[in-house]
Amino acid sequence: MAESHTVYGLHAVTALLERGSDRIINVWLDDERSDAKLNEIKTNVEKLGLRYDSVNKKTLEKLASGGNHQGVVMMVKLPQELSEEALKKVVKQRQGDAFYLVLDQVTDPHNLGACMRTALAAGVQGVIVPKDNACRLNATVCKVASGAAEFLPVYRVTNLARTLGWLKTEGVWLSGAAGEAPKDVFSAELTGSVAIVMGAEGKGLRQLTKQQCDQLVKIPMVNGVESLNVSVATGVILFEVVRQNQVSL
Repeated sequence: MAESHTVYGLHAVTALLERGSDRIINVWLDDERSDAKLNEIKTNVEKLGLRYDSVNKKTLEKLASGGNHQGVVMMVKLPQELSEEALKKVVKQRQGDAFYLVLDQVTDPHNLGACMRTALAAGVQGVIVPKDNACRLNATVCKVASGAAEFLPVYRVTNLARTLGWLKTEGVWLSGAAGEAPKDVFSAELTGSVAIVMGAEGKGLRQLTKQQCDQLVKIPMVNGVESLNVSVATGVILFEVVRQNQVSL
């Protein structure tokens, strides 16, 4: 059986039901609730030919590991990672500006999940990771991502530097995060089609990755403060992209 994880909450479950039943394994619903939102979920589950179990709140809390389940928990197969060919197809067929997050050898599943959650909130269209020495989508990543892994594509590429070079030929401006960068992120140009390139925990960007970036940027910090966790730094930079593009409208 394929590896699975749990999704819970009205919004996340409703969104998954709208996408079809291919990955849904089981559904559990609060046996004490009969409000309109939960009844709508029941109807959609039945329309897809799926079964559900009516259980008490204690069971739901256990299934959701204490999370805010709102009366519904779903077990689903893990999302599939996508290929380099799939990335090239969507980039070439895009309408409007591209917005991607590139994670260079991020190996911690908690960091990957947190980055994905932030990326989805910022409107990122996909996360690009290298084939080797990088965390894969697993149950921990999906749990930390809090639903983002269900909707944000992850593209795993064989040669990251080569992929970055190709993105530049497609008009995507690459901005890499580096503590030694001469320019801070708040004075850098981050509008239009962009990809934000973040380095591994404690190591930063590899040299070949840096060389492909159009610019390197840093987050200004008070003297003596250590570098930020990659997921925190990712959030700062991604939402600076959001801010600049809103200002430019």
